[in-house]
Amino acid sequence: MLSRYNPIDIEAALRSTPAAAPFPPASDRAAWAAARAAIGEARAAAIIAQAETDARSPFPPLPASLFLEFLRTGERDTYQTPYFRRSQVIASLTLAECLEGRGRFLDAIMDVTWARCEESSWAMPAHQQTLTDMARPHIDLGVAMVALQLAELDALLGSQLDPLVSQRIRYELDRRCFTPYLERHDHWWLFASQTREVNNWTAVCNAGVVGAAIYAEPNPARLAEMIARAARSLDDYLATFDRDGGSTEGPGYWSYGFGYYTILGQLVEQRTAGKIAFMGEEIVRKAAQFPLRTSLGAGVYANFSDCDRDIQFIPAQLAYLARRLDLPDLARLAHTQAAQGRRSGELTWALRDLFWRPDPAITGEFIAARRDWFEEMMWMFARMDPANPAALALAAKGGHNEEMHNQNDVGSFIVHFGGETLIPDVGRGRYTKAYFGPQRYAHFVNASRGHSVPRPNGCEQLPGRQYAAALLEHSVSESADRLVLELKGAYPAEARLQSLRRSITLHRETPQGWVELCDEVCFAGGPGQCQSVLTTFSAVTLEAGCVLIRGERAALIVRYDQSLLSARVEVERQVDLALGPADVNCLVFEFLQPVAAGTLRLVIEPAVL
Repeated sequence: MLSRYNPIDIEAALRSTPAAAPFPPASDRAAWAAARAAIGEARAAAIIAQAETDARSPFPPLPASLFLEFLRTGERDTYQTPYFRRSQVIASLTLAECLEGRGRFLDAIMDVTWARCEESSWAMPAHQQTLTDMARPHIDLGVAMVALQLAELDALLGSQLDPLVSQRIRYELDRRCFTPYLERHDHWWLFASQTREVNNWTAVCNAGVVGAAIYAEPNPARLAEMIARAARSLDDYLATFDRDGGSTEGPGYWSYGFGYYTILGQLVEQRTAGKIAFMGEEIVRKAAQFPLRTSLGAGVYANFSDCDRDIQFIPAQLAYLARRLDLPDLARLAHTQAAQGRRSGELTWALRDLFWRPDPAITGEFIAARRDWFEEMMWMFARMDPANPAALALAAKGGHNEEMHNQNDVGSFIVHFGGETLIPDVGRGRYTKAYFGPQRYAHFVNASRGHSVPRPNGCEQLPGRQYAAALLEHSVSESADRLVLELKGAYPAEARLQSLRRSITLHRETPQGWVELCDEVCFAGGPGQCQSVLTTFSAVTLEAGCVLIRGERAALIVRYDQSLLSARVEVERQVDLALGPADVNCLVFEFLQPVAAGTLRLVIEPAVL
């Protein structure tokens, strides 16, 4: 555990290791000339051209009334758009000055840095909500990210700016971050408690605050206390991972939270010459492989919970993990992510993108395993032919309804075929005040009605850890991968369930494979009705005994016994999704008449267009 590192040993490691910059300052022209040559002149020119535009453009104001928009209307973007624009300008100007080294961006860097320091808070309104109490600084994701950005800007260019700019940065870092981090215990993300677990915030906030301190805190004893506190806190973060390295937040939030864990791990190890090894834990090695194990096909990943459907990993992070943990498949994945996954709007990642590059000697494409299994989360992945990007792939989950970024989706599954996710997890909604408020599960995407799960007696699943699946079976063979769950516990008493057993199987006997879904239901207190629902964005056509799900390049046929079941389509119009509003088709299969006990069986087969 990381908490084995106590402040005494950490301070000794700090004092015995000469402080060295993690990245070369801009004054080291040989190092930056080498970085420029490594990325190529075309990319360097593009960075500089963007900085020229940014230097001529006024950065947007952040007035108090704009900060209050979230409290008043529930909307995030009105403040967050200009807020993040300032970070984009800092990243653009800083990298351009480092690459070019002519001094022509220094005044613009000073101006935007000073403006950032003048902000009453670096927190985002969705997290702080009220105007700033200057006597009680708030630490959230935004504060942590800005802190690390400014600390790294100062390390790169502080010696070339007015000396009072560097002094101001360090003053604000201490006032807003270091002192409240050390002196207060009301940061909910810092430690797990009896009433609340932690999540990606724990990694991001610790990394931002303590990462900035590694650059800017001159007192080794104080810095040791901060690193020790982070070590204890990050034990709680690592405990959120399944013992196989899975995260219920999904691969998108893995990229964010574990990305910042990676940053802090590297900074701590570099500053202590490896004497304090945050990257040395076995669970870290397992967690690092999460993106490799959640693949459904080329560039497509399972997006359970509040995970984006369109996931791009950070190539710099993958490249570093590949080297540090000797995981060459992460380097192969980094090669495919190189263009799409760059976080040019964050100095923290834009800087690492220049120096943490995948090993060019590692060649070939990443190919997933035939199957993956996360036992504690009850996530199953079965791939018909991982080397074929068009092959059938299945992801299914059990779990409970108090997972991180939870959606009520116990028993949900995803079917990917022909390079398309034809039975998807619908994804996350647009983040607003209401989305995370008391009415969260009234939102279609968070409710079980927005997932491919059963509806017994018209009942939806309820939120809470007690509403959970029981794992009955997970088995694999040459002919099939099978997951069997008891779902009775995910539904309220009104569902009158004696049992609701869902089995989902990828059959491998045929060349393309096929998926079998069986919901075996038994009601208490007399006959009842049960529906099995499949969600899709694709066009659907009802035919006798089957439904055609037709995508842009591929299709699936869902077959059912029409002597026992009926099928219909319910359309949820203009669902407020993160990627924009969209219609969702819900295929509803149900018994022709109420039953005391019965089986809803669906056969899902690849179709030829």
